[in-house]
Amino acid sequence: MDKPSIAIEVVYALAERQKLLRLSVPAGTTVREAALRSGMQQFFPELDLSQAPLGIFGKAVGKPEERVLEEGERVEIYRPLIADPKEVRKQRAAKAKAREEGEESS
Repeated sequence: MDKPSIAIEVVYALAERQKLLRLSVPAGTTVREAALRSGMQQFFPELDLSQAPLGIFGKAVGKPEERVLEEGERVEIYRPLIADPKEVRKQRAAKAKAREEGEESS
């Protein structure tokens, strides 16, 4: 007897375009398996779904090969970070400090 299936969504977004795919997958499918089954690579050939960071409803999944999906969940494929978040915060703080010092000397 076949496993029952569940309805899920898989999404990927770039700044200029996004794609949402609705899928029916067998119950027991993991987050990684759903990403691989989605066919998202036909729309974004540069994606490496075997390694891409994944999440569900905005929360990163630490072990997508183990996390089993539930009915209605949305798998999100995350892009790699362009810049180190700590470094970006440091740069922003330095700019704000320079602006404040510039205003005080005026």
